[in-house]
Amino acid sequence: MKKLIAGNWKMNGSLEVNAALVQALLADTSAWTCDVAVCVPPVYLAQVQALVQGSRLDLGAQDVSAHQEGAFTGEVSASMLKDFGVRYCIVGHSERRQYHQESDATVALKAQRALAAGITPIVCVGETLAQRDAGLTEEVVKRQLAAMVHTNGHCISEIVLAYEPVWAIGTGKTASPQQAQQVHHVLRRQLQAASQHADRVRILYGGSMNASNAGALLAQPDIDGGLIGGAALKALDFLSIVATAR
Repeated sequence: MKKLIAGNWKMNGSLEVNAALVQALLADTSAWTCDVAVCVPPVYLAQVQALVQGSRLDLGAQDVSAHQEGAFTGEVSASMLKDFGVRYCIVGHSERRQYHQESDATVALKAQRALAAGITPIVCVGETLAQRDAGLTEEVVKRQLAAMVHTNGHCISEIVLAYEPVWAIGTGKTASPQQAQQVHHVLRRQLQAASQHADRVRILYGGSMNASNAGALLAQPDIDGGLIGGAALKALDFLSIVATAR
């Protein structure tokens, strides 16, 4: 199974900066042995679609509406994303869960909308520092994944899963390779119990993976790639992670 390195630009970028970044990423893709994607703000989907056209760099979105269409001002539907050649879509990122109060059920429905449109959802699960300190890590991530299985059980093997310890996002802190592997293994076993095709599911690590720690994290048996935040905005750092993902 090929690893996947997906960059999450979050709310960053400009027409000029995006063009320079994508150009640098595409300068030489011949050595890539993994799948690579960039998940960009919705206003830049058209620009980045044109920039990556015909290349090995896949286009991703950062969110999708739980609704198909209608009077939902500001929302972007899965069918709209599909119009722009979107291959992946992040759902349930901790920032969406925290700042927009997205429930496990809402996240599962968003994944369902993406799947129905032929888009692979990158489903984020993870615990806060308080939850980890209380020994609730496994309970939290299993609950979040269970909602996904409940809603999308028949096609759960078509998702990408991303474990993002909330306490390690944008803080510079990172779960040790052993800590990350432990949670990934729990998620893998839960997927195997839900689907006979669970081994198709790539489980990414999404907590401050960078050029210096990517090698140790990606060497773990149940870590199948990374969902990259800050390092995705720097071409050299991102490409270094891509080169490590073998």
